[in-house]
Amino acid sequence: MELPPTRKKTPLAEVAWDGPLVSIKFAGPNIGQRETPIIQEDIGPYLKLKTIKYLVLDLSAVSFMSSMGLSMFIGARNAAAAVGAQPVLFGLNKDLKSLMAMMKMDKLFKVVDSQADLNKLLSK
Repeated sequence: MELPPTRKKTPLAEVAWDGPLVSIKFAGPNIGQRETPIIQEDIGPYLKLKTIKYLVLDLSAVSFMSSMGLSMFIGARNAAAAVGAQPVLFGLNKDLKSLMAMMKMDKLFKVVDSQADLNKLLSK
């Protein structure tokens, strides 16, 4: 398997891979029906890396997510779990945090609110 580049920036997401960490910052403001398949193709190779310990999904620029977006996040979580990585949601706004709680997705991910808390988690 050919390894993906350590950095990849597309109009919809920016991916950084640094050893045990894959961080994906979504461009937002929406992750819907149009964006989801494009993002899945962009991030797919990173979700198969067996060396990762953390998958950080940064939603700080996202204000809306459709059911397709939610499904993509469950798929990313499952892929991370398959290689032994902890999936982390970061930067959720109030509405997305409520949506994740309502859908019980906050039970599938480690939800981190602040950069300081994220840094603390990643330093373990």
